[in-house]
Amino acid sequence: MFADRVLSGMRPTGSLHLGHYHGVLKNWVQMQHEYECLFFVADWHALTTHYDNPQVIEQSVWDMVVDWLAAGVDPAHATLFIQSRVPEHAELHLLLSMITPLGWLERVPTYKDQQEKLSEKDLSTYGFLGYPLLQSADILIYRATQVPVGEDQVPHIEFTREIARRFNHIYGREIGFEEKAEAAVKKLGSKKAKLYAELRTRFQEQGDDEALESAKSLLDEQQSLSHGDRERLFGYLEGGGKMILSEPRAMLTAASKMPGLDGQKMSKSYNNTISLREDEASVNKKIRTMPTDPARIRRTDAGNPDKCPVWPLHQVYSNEPTKQWVIQGCKSAGIGCIECKQPVIDAVLEEQRPMRERAQMYLDDPTLVRNIIADGCEKARKLASETMRDVREAMGLSYS
Repeated sequence: MFADRVLSGMRPTGSLHLGHYHGVLKNWVQMQHEYECLFFVADWHALTTHYDNPQVIEQSVWDMVVDWLAAGVDPAHATLFIQSRVPEHAELHLLLSMITPLGWLERVPTYKDQQEKLSEKDLSTYGFLGYPLLQSADILIYRATQVPVGEDQVPHIEFTREIARRFNHIYGREIGFEEKAEAAVKKLGSKKAKLYAELRTRFQEQGDDEALESAKSLLDEQQSLSHGDRERLFGYLEGGGKMILSEPRAMLTAASKMPGLDGQKMSKSYNNTISLREDEASVNKKIRTMPTDPARIRRTDAGNPDKCPVWPLHQVYSNEPTKQWVIQGCKSAGIGCIECKQPVIDAVLEEQRPMRERAQMYLDDPTLVRNIIADGCEKARKLASETMRDVREAMGLSYS
């Protein structure tokens, strides 16, 4: 069993392209073998900016899941589900909204950025202001320990950590907490109980972060502890109350270096994409008609790869000998632009071939995809229900 649980989601806003593959899906495929992974379709998040055109979302959900499966995300190794099929996300979002200061939401850097970028839309809505909190609920409800994000998303994870801390501070003060925590320490066995006490003292008296991490590792290894005792010991360790919601860590992922057909970053808004499962003839045509170094008007004119939009694609797809062949051939006019593009075409088609093959099974029988998602939603809902049971109890909402 994996100690770390990873959560990641994507908005369904149209078919995925190679930028999504190199930026997100390749990471997912690798992570699913190293961590317990939950990957979800963030359809409620899509509504925060596309509330006036929900048809786009509906069409995109199943297409996107097929793209995930085509890219190699494996339901035998990861849980795939749809956010809106697990209503506990909305319940936790509502309950967290009771304790979230308005100023915290307004300070999230992407709030103003997105409003400026999407100025043609009316984003002065409660849903758009509160989407970072919904994102926090998505993470906290699964007690995810790691969330893969790019540099620009780190503030969202910090915000989530603050929300968890605030919730635990307000609601983690159960009656008789210290006595229950001390009783839980004894359940570790005398040797481990002694070590836990030493590490706790070192952290609380000297601020020793290494001692804190060692104590957390010690608790992570204890399989026989009940969830309640485990959360008490985590809270007792740091000098607070019971930890009902655990703080996730940002798992920094490299930004996608996938260039589009015009040399800019691959993005639907630039209309420069190659979709994940695009047919071979279309891929061939798109790359063959790409612009090249404007200095190469005739075949005999020498060029400069650094000024050509095809060169960044060679950086992603070509090996060192091919890159050297391009540099020399372009600068000496020894090769033409169509010749230069061929290795890229071959490499892109080679990358896509297994994706198209994997997708075909699901396109032939859509019920397979529906069943994968139904299973994933059931698993996700079971985890979410456990967290909500603890949250309701802490907030005094579990009436008997």
